[in-house]
Amino acid sequence: MSKTTRRDFIKKSVLITAGTYAGMLSVGPAKAARMGGGMGGGGMGGSSIINPPIGALFTDPVTAAPLISTDPMTGKRVVEVSVEAKMARINVNGTSADLMTYNGLYPGPTIRAKNSDLLRVRFKNSLPTSLGTNMLGHPRYVTNLHTHGLHVSPGDNMNGTHSDNMLVVAMPGTGTNYTDRGLMYEYDGSVYEYDLSRHPAGNLNFYHPHIHGNVSDQMWAGMAGALVIEDDETTLSNYETHLLMLHDLALSGSSPAPHSMMMDYMHGKEGNIVMVNGQVNPLLYIKPGQVQRWRIVNASVARFYRLSLEGHSMHLIGTEGGLVDRPYQINEIIVSPGERVDLLVKANQAAKTYRLLSLPYDRGMNTLQQVTLLSMQYKGQSSTEALPSVVNPNAARLDFATAMLPPESFKTISLSMGQGRGYINGETFTDHENCDVEMSMVGGYEVWEIINQSGMDHPFHHHVNHAQVLSITGGDAKYASLYTTVPAMKDVTIVPKWGRVELLMPVMDYTGMGMIHCHIIEHEDIGMMAMWHLMGDSMPM
Repeated sequence: MSKTTRRDFIKKSVLITAGTYAGMLSVGPAKAARMGGGMGGGGMGGSSIINPPIGALFTDPVTAAPLISTDPMTGKRVVEVSVEAKMARINVNGTSADLMTYNGLYPGPTIRAKNSDLLRVRFKNSLPTSLGTNMLGHPRYVTNLHTHGLHVSPGDNMNGTHSDNMLVVAMPGTGTNYTDRGLMYEYDGSVYEYDLSRHPAGNLNFYHPHIHGNVSDQMWAGMAGALVIEDDETTLSNYETHLLMLHDLALSGSSPAPHSMMMDYMHGKEGNIVMVNGQVNPLLYIKPGQVQRWRIVNASVARFYRLSLEGHSMHLIGTEGGLVDRPYQINEIIVSPGERVDLLVKANQAAKTYRLLSLPYDRGMNTLQQVTLLSMQYKGQSSTEALPSVVNPNAARLDFATAMLPPESFKTISLSMGQGRGYINGETFTDHENCDVEMSMVGGYEVWEIINQSGMDHPFHHHVNHAQVLSITGGDAKYASLYTTVPAMKDVTIVPKWGRVELLMPVMDYTGMGMIHCHIIEHEDIGMMAMWHLMGDSMPM
């Protein structure tokens, strides 16, 4: 009888269980029939209010301490940080909970760099070596690193380091690195290097796992951190600035409540503990008359936030692709999983305490909930700060005659659900060799029509390149009006239930294998993901 080694067993766990699970669910419909498969609204009716008492003073996430050096080949400044995936005991609203973290912090440390830098991340997987699997049959503690929003290569660099390569698998424990079916299994740590020279300044991103099949378990349990590309303008430098990482969680004892039924994946999991930077309803002080900058990341796996500040207007100054031209006054804004917004808030009302709320929003679950996220209290000497008239003078909507594009530059991408799976163009993602594949040539523009064939909103995310929203059919009228008029570049856009979105996609700079998927993370895990092959000549580092 042949001997099965530990390496063989891990390889089988990683590569086969997804196919086994898919086979159990398969009903064998033709691709054309599956494209129309939908899901109703979930049937989880009712409404509720989460309004906890005011908690501790607001704190920003910890900033990663970088090592600064100079790259001898390019002369670029190198910003080097270490990121370790590990279990840690975290205080979650008074309960000591065992979470999956980066560097033992919740949220993970904020990485900061400039767009003239070479960012180097030394990444290690110190999660448990147990080969336990989640409900979908995927190894629970295998992980990797995705720099969500970075306009960088989706492959590897000439020096052997990785850029935003989703085919890298970081294994827990010790062993020998190996490659199988195009996947790189690494035990002794992975080194990522990101050339930021073609990336927009003033850009807010975040990092999180991207291992198909267990991303939702890991992000749900705490694995996410902000990644800030600093401004190159001084317009905003004098404003007090805060970073808000939004995340929700439910606990079962001292552990995150597990995904224990298929509806957890079909609906997307929402928790009853809703936090800002790991705090429940923290108290943030603002001076009367002061203007503060709030940079907000939705790091939840499925929860949408319809943000509104009691008694105040907010001003949008940036989105996923960077800063916009000027402040845009808004009373509320929807931020779906993976989306980011950059806001200015002016304390121009009576001096008292106001709540930042997430107002009720039906994403297709028929569940309406109002949540208090933080409390803002006027305190201190009055200020006379004014909003800027200009934020980014170079920001403008792309003025592009799309009718002049050749036919191959137009794509139709359908999103659907059924039989416990998610689909893109009727294909469910099993692995990078068994999925829908979209192909684009680098150096031009494309128009993508994203069609939602289900009764649930899907935040549509694309790696590598940011896009401009041309049109949104259905859904929230304010959201559609905002993003089809402001000079905003985005990498996540809500495709409304039974609706559609049209994107102008610049396919620029980098070749390789990127991904497109729904950023309700459970939907990604059950197959609403495709490979995006970017072909042509990459720009050199």
